[in-house]
Amino acid sequence: MKVGIVGAGRVGCACALAAVVRGSAREIVLVDRTRKRAKAAATDLRYGSPLGPKTTVVDGEYDELADAALVMITAGINEKAGGAMDRNDPKGGCGLDTNAEIYRDIVPQIVRAAPGAVLLVVTDPPDPLADVARASAGHDRVLSTGTFLDSLRFRVHLAEHFDVDANQVEAQVIGEHGVSQVFLWSSARIAGVPISKLIEQRSETLDSVRKQIEADVRYANITIIEGNDASQFGIGIVSARIAEMVLRDERAVIPIGSYNDRFGVTLSLPGIVGRGGVLRTFEPEMSPEERQALMLGAANLRKSEGRS
Repeated sequence: MKVGIVGAGRVGCACALAAVVRGSAREIVLVDRTRKRAKAAATDLRYGSPLGPKTTVVDGEYDELADAALVMITAGINEKAGGAMDRNDPKGGCGLDTNAEIYRDIVPQIVRAAPGAVLLVVTDPPDPLADVARASAGHDRVLSTGTFLDSLRFRVHLAEHFDVDANQVEAQVIGEHGVSQVFLWSSARIAGVPISKLIEQRSETLDSVRKQIEADVRYANITIIEGNDASQFGIGIVSARIAEMVLRDERAVIPIGSYNDRFGVTLSLPGIVGRGGVLRTFEPEMSPEERQALMLGAANLRKSEGRS
């Protein structure tokens, strides 16, 4: 099975590296407006690929995306260039207008070459750009990486706090991939024990733990960019994993962005991911506070996209 990656910058190359190392696809095609850059990245990866699962890595134009089952779109200006570096900015967005124009140009070219492909929007801000991609593609097989990475960050920070393996933590972030994201503390658990109870056993307060962990997760991108110019490796691994779910028709359930009729925008809820993209979404149990935050986040997304 073939995966395409449009955009051979830091994020696109991180997605490609993760896909090669994990053996996510049999063939990976890198497309970039600067063919020389795509060729350099593909060549570099190809030299290391014999040490991993069998994978062919090539560069190409849009036509080489033909028969791709999934195309990741990583093109556009990144968070730093887009100005998303202010921790006090309530919007937290970056480069939406510029990246939307880029998407309106490249998505039709992807669809012409690979009409049956699922489109995975990786560029920030992914949720509004997924709506742009959906309109430009003329189909609903459009995913946003959404809050999958945010959920993993939530689990990692909870695991560090309680000194356990992150794989043993059940916790989700839903809604917008941005500062209005919703942390589902009410359903977070370790070994079936509610996080709130574990916090109480440690003589801590939920408010203090929540404040610190939410800040760590909400501003993780900025923390990374401040030290390394771009958030790339985590999202690369996440994107490769989503590609596997689609290519293998896994029907895995993860928090992922897809268009939701009820909210009128793309946002993240737990969704079944398979060959056709997100096949169905679930609305988990939430506290009244969490539900209100989700509604507010959806309203903010609609406003950012110029919808009522």
